[in-house]
Amino acid sequence: MAQGKNARSAEAAGSGPGEVEPPVSFEVSAERLTEIVRQLEGGELALEASLKLFEEGVTVARAAQERLEQAERRVEELLGLDAQGAPEKRTIE
Repeated sequence: MAQGKNARSAEAAGSGPGEVEPPVSFEVSAERLTEIVRQLEGGELALEASLKLFEEGVTVARAAQERLEQAERRVEELLGLDAQGAPEKRTIE
């Protein structure tokens, strides 16, 4: 039901076919994943509903992982770390 609610919210916000929705925050993704897991573990869903919910969970998890990776890259930029995680040495001019 939350999925339908989200779809209605997107429609109300003017997001239609072909329009790109803004990325969902990591926190919102984590909340949705928690709800999906709760529903799947409840064992009350039909197989098709479970598969559809699982598919949504995979999509949400991938988006959350991407947000984490973006945050990690940003922290590395701010801290000046190289690919191995060692601090970069910079000359001060």
